[in-house]
Amino acid sequence: MAPDIIISSSITSTDEINSICLGSGRFLRSVLVPFLSSHSNTAVFQTRGRNFVDSFAIGTCDKEQGVHATLPTLEYLIDTKNCDGSTTTQSITICAAGTLGNSSAKSHFFQTVLAERAKSLEVIGVGVTEAGLQSRKNGTMVDLTTLLYRLYELGGVSESASSKNRRICVVNTDNVPNNGDLIRKHVLENARELYGNEVNVGDVKNGGDEENSGNGFVHFLEKKVAFLNTMVDRITSARPGSNGMIPLCEPLPMKALVICDEGRDLPKWMESEDVQKEFGVKIRHSAKELASDIVLKLRIANGTHTAVAHVMALSSLLNTDSLSNSPSSNRLLLTYLDTLFQTQILPASTIEGITPEEILATWQDWRQRLIHPHFGLSTFFITQNGAAKGGIRLGPTVKSLVRGSSCPRNKNPLNVSLAFAMAAILRFVTPIADCFSKSAIGQYPAISEKMQSGIYVGWLDDSLASGKSRDSIANSHSMESSAQDTVNYADGLRYNLSEGWYEFRCDCPIKWKSSPSAQSEVEVPLQELLSKLVRSGQPCSCGRVVRSYLLHPQGGDLGSLLDEDEKIAGFLDEFVCAVSTLYARMVSGDKGLDLLQEMTEEKHVYKNGLATSCIVLMDGVASTKQNDLQPLRYRLCPIPSSSNLMGSINNRKVNESDIRSIVFSEVSSAHVIDLHTHLLPPSHGALCLWGIDELLTYHYLVAEYFMTAPADVTPQGFYAMSKKDQADLIWDALFVKRSPISEATRGVITTLVGLGLDSHVKNCDLQAIREFYDSFRNDGLSGAERFCELVYQVSGVRYAVMTNIPFDSNESRHWRPKKKEYPDTFKSALRVDPLLAGDKETIETALKSAGYGTTLADARQYLHDWCDTMKPEYMMASTPHDFSLSPLEGRGTLAGVKKSGIDEKAMQSPFAFTDLTGNKDCEGCEETDDMPSVINESSNFLTQVLMPVCEERDLPLALKIGAHRGVNPELRTAGDGIVAFADTESLSRLCARFPKVRFLATFLSRVNQHEACVLANKWRNLHLYGCWWYCNNPSIIHEITSMRVEMLGTAFTSQHSDARVMDQLIYKWSHSRAVIADVLAKEYEKVLNSGWSFTRAEIRRDVRRLLGGSYEEFMKKSLT
Repeated sequence: MAPDIIISSSITSTDEINSICLGSGRFLRSVLVPFLSSHSNTAVFQTRGRNFVDSFAIGTCDKEQGVHATLPTLEYLIDTKNCDGSTTTQSITICAAGTLGNSSAKSHFFQTVLAERAKSLEVIGVGVTEAGLQSRKNGTMVDLTTLLYRLYELGGVSESASSKNRRICVVNTDNVPNNGDLIRKHVLENARELYGNEVNVGDVKNGGDEENSGNGFVHFLEKKVAFLNTMVDRITSARPGSNGMIPLCEPLPMKALVICDEGRDLPKWMESEDVQKEFGVKIRHSAKELASDIVLKLRIANGTHTAVAHVMALSSLLNTDSLSNSPSSNRLLLTYLDTLFQTQILPASTIEGITPEEILATWQDWRQRLIHPHFGLSTFFITQNGAAKGGIRLGPTVKSLVRGSSCPRNKNPLNVSLAFAMAAILRFVTPIADCFSKSAIGQYPAISEKMQSGIYVGWLDDSLASGKSRDSIANSHSMESSAQDTVNYADGLRYNLSEGWYEFRCDCPIKWKSSPSAQSEVEVPLQELLSKLVRSGQPCSCGRVVRSYLLHPQGGDLGSLLDEDEKIAGFLDEFVCAVSTLYARMVSGDKGLDLLQEMTEEKHVYKNGLATSCIVLMDGVASTKQNDLQPLRYRLCPIPSSSNLMGSINNRKVNESDIRSIVFSEVSSAHVIDLHTHLLPPSHGALCLWGIDELLTYHYLVAEYFMTAPADVTPQGFYAMSKKDQADLIWDALFVKRSPISEATRGVITTLVGLGLDSHVKNCDLQAIREFYDSFRNDGLSGAERFCELVYQVSGVRYAVMTNIPFDSNESRHWRPKKKEYPDTFKSALRVDPLLAGDKETIETALKSAGYGTTLADARQYLHDWCDTMKPEYMMASTPHDFSLSPLEGRGTLAGVKKSGIDEKAMQSPFAFTDLTGNKDCEGCEETDDMPSVINESSNFLTQVLMPVCEERDLPLALKIGAHRGVNPELRTAGDGIVAFADTESLSRLCARFPKVRFLATFLSRVNQHEACVLANKWRNLHLYGCWWYCNNPSIIHEITSMRVEMLGTAFTSQHSDARVMDQLIYKWSHSRAVIADVLAKEYEKVLNSGWSFTRAEIRRDVRRLLGGSYEEFMKKSLT
């Protein structure tokens, strides 16, 4: 072992040490020491350890007094790896080396070496890392304070100092922002604690007189020491086999070290630009210049390094030089970094006033360094202190974007690439198991022992993918069955790829409440909170921990954003949700590289790839909105069915506390099937109803208007007005002069807000709303098609089933002679009310006008032909309040039914009946429910036309039961109503009589709903759907859905919109989703409390059944 201190004999007894470096880190030795030693006598002293001083040849030492020796020269080596693969080795000469790691060495240094050799000391280099700067009690901070105090005792700065201000300059070599100011703060605090008796109470800083303030130590620090802020940027590792003693570096960057010397206190020789260029040093003279350098370094170089290192380490990619290779994973990672820079770091840096040209030049330089094929850093090494680096290196980009962005509230400037970077950090510092409980200490003794020294064990992505369990990985770490594969990557930290584990440190205490309602906070280690999320954490349960980390000064450091305006707070909330979703997926077992692949390939929610706004990763809604009071709008689910979060593979059960959030998320993201509407596609021209005037004149609102309309406004006068004038009247009456609190008026509001017209709604600006619609309408058919696509997108409807009436000449002309093309989002249903009712007049007229005969066979052929034309999902009819069947005819098969009720000869007579349906104008197109629909069970149209065709084509018959038409005929469709009760026995007899026909049914009266559930429970050919017309109000939807779930499970379809106006899909589904989610959440909670458990996949399966899946299953069920 070498002596504690070695002095080079090449300097004479009168030569002074001009620079002292505390620390021997590789960066300090590869950048600062070569720079200082080029023009001054420079010494390097370790504050702990002694491997640097021991690295010198000792055999020729001239020993003095046991701790002090001399050598002819003191030289160490630096390797530089060139881009062509060659290595250049440089020899650096210093005048002294030593350790301060023991009391005797420290005493000799402070009492002897400084007194004899450091009277002209000008620069003190400090090699303190980010972790070391966290506390003033760090050993280097204490030694620096002692060193400065000793210099103060020795009389301060020599008269021979070359700087004009004769101040000692302290220069640090790490990237903590304002590191000089922080070191100054630590030193002053240490000075007051350690040397309080020497502090001058008349310190100039506190208002004393400079001339009379004496020589107090604090005054000395204030006036004679310059703590300079710096920035460093050179990647260094170590020559293999050198035990870390020979730095291995990338080629010297232009700004390897930037020093901000505002007071021009540095030695004069440093002012030479040639010298600066030779050693990669930049001297700045304003804080603004340094700030720009730091912004570029921290955000571009350090930020992207941190962003990529964690996911690479988790993916067992051990060195950043692998980014230069061609495997798909490395191309994927570079795409990730390019997007992170282009879409987040670049705009954030321009907000800080840096020119795009300078930013791009820095990125291009850094990117070339990053893909150096022969040089890189250990990815595990880079992950050290990752929790703090999230705030230091990525946090500033977040702050700049949300503070400086001009994005509207609904367009978050933060995207998924930045959220992924934060999530990867949290994933890396998540322990493999909850080892903080007492029971875990016995289960994982080796891990628990490591925890006592602040070391935790994590798991690699590939380990779970290969079929290993977390328990088996934890046990492997304890046994170290393949210890030969264990690699040390930092001081006391290791990894083992074959066993699938790694070790890490994390010093980030989180202020935590045991529950959101708790009054007091306690400090809990971040990693302890994260460990509890490993087994079952969903995004909603991760949110509190993620938010606490992102706000914490030693974490994401975003706490200052809480003091900003509502828009910024909203951006922050959405970012928390995005990080939580990605983090939850990662800890569930979804590999980081797979997530990046999804983003890059624009799968699932990632419509803009890695640049997709983080809004799309919000899983569900805020806890304060998990009820049926607010519209639950459709949004794509950020959790694909293939994710391990679904639990279908790993049986990951959902916690009771997460049920409500998950149910709301799944209901909001389900693509629904709207199995009954009155919509028609844009190709059907005026029959396709859409726009604000159609919304406002919908029959619900017309009826509501006439409840309070002035006496001089009659229905006849109202209907004589133009549609626009009708809409103006209703808007003024129901939205301006009254509050829109009815379901129908609220629906208009929900629709308009869903289309992004919030401000127009708040301003009651009907004209502006019309202008929005005109922007589509002015484009004719293409505009209508675009609007239709928008409505489907906003409402989350997969397809809607139309109501198509071949007996109505207004509609039939769109099918024949040539069928109009329409998109797959519309499916047809063949309305057959006249056949169900035995309406001879309508049927005969339709047959004749289409060129058919009037026999029952002709009627069947007519129906078959229309089925061929329309390809309907089902036949359908609306039955009236007095719908009934003869009990005597409720059994048996078609073969036993007697023909009656139709005079076939009369049917064959030309023009026997008048056309009851033709030549309606489009203004009355919506009134198609007027057609006669009384079921005549004894009619041959039912038994020998409709039912045989249903059987032959395996088509269901959908029935809407209970409408009472024309309660107030003057109001037209707005005058239709209901009665208290409809005869459900007729439905039961239909199911019994025609067992090979499937029936879809919904009832209009609330009082029929319970009996309908009983029927659906008894007949396998009956399927209930939706809450029709006046039952389509939230309070009644809630009641009916609860009853159906309790009686039918998931074997029904919870809702249909019955929409007549395209826009109504938006409100009818967002209102219904909220109610359905609220009902389901309560039902799941009840089952959980009874002892059952669910995976998210099972909840998704159930939700999708209720919103269309059960309907499709029923439609596939063949009874023929």
